[in-house]
Amino acid sequence: MLEFQSLSKTFGPTHVAFFLTTATCLSLYINTRLTLQNVSQAEKCISANTRHVAATGDSPYPLDVMPGGRTVESEYGTIQVFEWGPQDGQKVLLIHGVSTPCLALRDMAREFEALGCRVMLFDLFGRGFSDAPRDIPYDDRLYTTQILLALASSPLAWTGDDAFHLVGYSLGGAIAAGFVAYRPNIARSLTLVCPGGLIRPHHVSLKSRFLYSRGILPSCLMNAIVRYRLKPHQGKTSADIPVADDLDLDVPFDNVKLLPNVKVGDVVTWQLRHNQGFPQAYRSTMGNSPIYGQHSKGWTRLAQHLKDRQGGARMPGLTNGRVCLILAKNDPIVIAQEWIEDCKALFGERGVRYHVLDGGHDIGISRGKLVANTAIKTWSEPFQLDNGLD
Repeated sequence: MLEFQSLSKTFGPTHVAFFLTTATCLSLYINTRLTLQNVSQAEKCISANTRHVAATGDSPYPLDVMPGGRTVESEYGTIQVFEWGPQDGQKVLLIHGVSTPCLALRDMAREFEALGCRVMLFDLFGRGFSDAPRDIPYDDRLYTTQILLALASSPLAWTGDDAFHLVGYSLGGAIAAGFVAYRPNIARSLTLVCPGGLIRPHHVSLKSRFLYSRGILPSCLMNAIVRYRLKPHQGKTSADIPVADDLDLDVPFDNVKLLPNVKVGDVVTWQLRHNQGFPQAYRSTMGNSPIYGQHSKGWTRLAQHLKDRQGGARMPGLTNGRVCLILAKNDPIVIAQEWIEDCKALFGERGVRYHVLDGGHDIGISRGKLVANTAIKTWSEPFQLDNGLD
């Protein structure tokens, strides 16, 4: 009381009241902000309930479906990683597509292992058993971070020059190309299977452009729409062909088998029920990842790295200065002829070895063994100009 009277004599009662009110408001603001920061920190990640469901009951994606499973804790949430194969074998890292978790590449990984390789796969954020960061865009930066987190979790060395072969399927191809564009020395080779990245923008419908744009509709409403679109519907396709329904193409992608009694659509439905971050992860990926029209962006960096390795000088990474491109004859989105034209224009004849296999966009899943054998053959063969149909 005496202090208040003393201040009143010095500054006047009106000024003292103003100062006290300001200090009180500032204190409330700081305390409220700190409280909100603590709450938001806990809410920066959407935990996947899929692990609990798989451990306690029937699941189309069993936790032990592949050997060497491990849980990797990180600032971005939990990541599910699988790694197995001979410790002294050539290492192969596989990255899956936009909707189906790494279970989709099981057959391909098993074939690489049968051929003597050490393999690693992981569920991208928001898919399968991996949590979903909620405050970060799902762009190439986030996925690069996830790759590095997965590599660092291994008891073996997966970094350094010529550390591993990198195989990306669908979205995973776009992620893989972006990763190597800035780290050409680490990847002994790069294999892209029906990849994203150079898909021409005219294949994206106005509906998809609207749906995956930020700030037009509230996130909760957008996620609800995405959730509905991802549900397998009769006569429509979802999963790793994200715009096929816009083109009114009837591609039975959801009916592709992942396991003898499990289809792609079963796993997508399971994720929608038990991984609450899946719709957001899908929507943010479609809006932020380098899937379309990357001709003059990161892929030009990749092209330069390939050319640098074609001059005879020994440089680590990207052996022979070329990419292995595996396409499908009947893929409705990754159009084989368009990709061949665009890759030749970007990389030159020496920079790409392409193979066009029978089938649709699902060849990375349904023909995984053939894809693995095609990739290994290409890694070891000398340069040749007889690109064509296989």
